[in-house]
Amino acid sequence: MACCKSSAAFHIITFFFFFVIFLKLDLSYQISTVESEDCTNRWIYVRWLPSRFNFDLLSNCSAYPLFGDFCSYLQNHGLGPKTHNDSHSWYRTDPLLLELIFHRRILEYPCLTQDPASANAVYVPYYAALDGLKYLYGSETNFSRRHGLELYNFLRYDDQPEIWDRFAGHDHFLVMARPAWEFSQPLHVDPPVWGTSFLEVPEFYNVTALLPEGRTWPWQEQAVPYPTSYHPSSLNLFESWVKRVRNSRRSTLMLFAGGGGVGANPNIRRSIRNECKSNHSSEVVAAAGGGGHFNKVCDIVDCSNGICEHDPIRFMRPMLRATFCLQPPGDTPTRRSTFDGFLAGCIPVFFEEQSAKSQYVWHLPGEMYDEFSVFIPKEDVVFKGLKIVDVLMSIPNAKVRRMRERVIELMPGVIYRRHESTLGLKAKKDAFDIAIEGTLERIRSKLKVSSQ
Repeated sequence: MACCKSSAAFHIITFFFFFVIFLKLDLSYQISTVESEDCTNRWIYVRWLPSRFNFDLLSNCSAYPLFGDFCSYLQNHGLGPKTHNDSHSWYRTDPLLLELIFHRRILEYPCLTQDPASANAVYVPYYAALDGLKYLYGSETNFSRRHGLELYNFLRYDDQPEIWDRFAGHDHFLVMARPAWEFSQPLHVDPPVWGTSFLEVPEFYNVTALLPEGRTWPWQEQAVPYPTSYHPSSLNLFESWVKRVRNSRRSTLMLFAGGGGVGANPNIRRSIRNECKSNHSSEVVAAAGGGGHFNKVCDIVDCSNGICEHDPIRFMRPMLRATFCLQPPGDTPTRRSTFDGFLAGCIPVFFEEQSAKSQYVWHLPGEMYDEFSVFIPKEDVVFKGLKIVDVLMSIPNAKVRRMRERVIELMPGVIYRRHESTLGLKAKKDAFDIAIEGTLERIRSKLKVSSQ
């Protein structure tokens, strides 16, 4: 065991060394090559933080047994290890490392500046979700209302306070790799409930937070896509995958990849499982709607206990065979599976608007939802007996084909391409690019309002 721990520590130290060296080299490179870009209203300043706010947190990757060990997923700057040796685009990505992925990608952003006074936005490379683990699973569970205060004191008082004071933090933004509710514990609840109070701390009210799931009010945070396991590095690799998606034979009408729904209480996941079970004996379905001829009405990929999280092969092949992917809410409204389905060209079926429509407004415009998704109110399924299969089979084949094509068109904007991608692929805006554009526009709007 001591040997294994020493080996893990060696890999982590090696990771830190090369990552820090890369940060220094890449920042100077980007600043020297920015002349070819139009950076009007696009300048970003990256605030320097002591390593206790980011890199040191990675060394705690095995410190919380109740949460799990994520040391092996630090590889490739947070993309994780490749799914197999010959893989060029597929990784075992842990969504908790979105902060690290984003940090690595922002160093390739063409409009970085070393002058904070000329910046349109200020990026804070704080690994908030990783730092939050000590309050959720570590020794500081009774002090979760303190989450973020040390960071605030550093930004506001210890290091160049004039950067914060310029706009009282309105121009600052950061990434948080967990849903907002995990950072929304009320400050004065005793005893503390689950989560930390980062988003409830008044000192951070002006900062924009990018998370995979936001709350219903939009002032403080904005939802961005969960990272999937697909991170292509070239246009050829991406176009090859798109070709496979388009040519995939859709032999299953609908698919659910997930867990839950096995208890006695009525809920949408239980209804889905019951409907799939009742249709399991149907071997061949031919109809005028739903997309055509199917060998199977419904398929379930059981992802209970997180067994699919780092193994995309478990669900991606079934998704490629499915026409519709059911995306019911679970503990929270959103699902990483929504974006896995986009990769497979599988038309999403939502059961509440907070699952996507009210969340990812930058990446999936609300006025387009009827063009690429199906909405079925969960109450109609759970309490009124509406059959999902009836709704899907009623959709004309021509419309199904148009919806799938729209899903494929939206695919580039919901994936995070690999760092150091080719210029051809960089011409297609990915989830990171769209998030940066949205953040800059949001900060402009906030500064305009705050100045009035």
